Amino acid sequence: MRKYTAALVQLDSQNDKSDNMEKISRFIDEAAAKGASLVSLPEVMNYIGDPEKGEADLEETIPGYSTQILMQKAKEHGLYIHGGSLTEKKPQDTRHYNTSVMIDDKGEIIAVYRKLHTFDVTLPDGTVCRESAKIFPGDGVVTADTKFGKMGFSICYDIRFPELFRLMALEGTQVFFTPANFTLATGKDHWESILRARAIENGCYVVAAAQIGKKPQFVAYGNSMVVDPWGTVIARAKNEPGVAYAEIDLDFQERVRAQIPSLKNRRSDVYRLQ
Repeated sequence: MRKYTAALVQLDSQNDKSDNMEKISRFIDEAAAKGASLVSLPEVMNYIGDPEKGEADLEETIPGYSTQILMQKAKEHGLYIHGGSLTEKKPQDTRHYNTSVMIDDKGEIIAVYRKLHTFDVTLPDGTVCRESAKIFPGDGVVTADTKFGKMGFSICYDIRFPELFRLMALEGTQVFFTPANFTLATGKDHWESILRARAIENGCYVVAAAQIGKKPQFVAYGNSMVVDPWGTVIARAKNEPGVAYAEIDLDFQERVRAQIPSLKNRRSDVYRLQ
């Protein structure tokens, strides 16, 4: 299908998994009723709690409780669902994966992506953040061929690594998914700029569903959006949980790549570290 409607769901997920999944189910129903062929969810869509308060209903298997609900909804409505991300149990490890699934219109999982990049930093004031202490990084670039085009996957912090997106684009990807739980502090300055850059430099659509609202450790930025291959924001969520819609046009995507052939004009013969 060369042209279709994509719905992105902006959420304020909290520490009640069943409530979060009930809200997600209602948003999927709404999107289906409005003619969406594909629905995309944010990072950690099913549960955000505070481990320091004992709120730790995190880890799941895949398939598991949350993915099975999404699989049922995809089959019920005959649409694709990109499951944002959830916390996937890693056997025999204290850490877990941050994992996305893509579900087709028959309710089958057709792609599984585990977040590659973990945010590890020591700030000038000595504050240490080690996301890798909790999250085990994935080990592969993941794309999927579908009737809605070739899709490529990332999660949140991954968007700061343009080489990931270039690799996916060189493999023929037409639509990037970038679910996130971005902080307000960085989101207001970086979120839109990075997403538009990833779209422009690769000639791809970017579908960016995000969390909004007060979380245990920060306020989430929201501003879920879809960016077209020209770099234009063609859909943006309101400042609240809800669904936004955008038309994905793969013929337009091909025209943009023909007009600005940056992928063809690459100099891979001279790109190497010294």
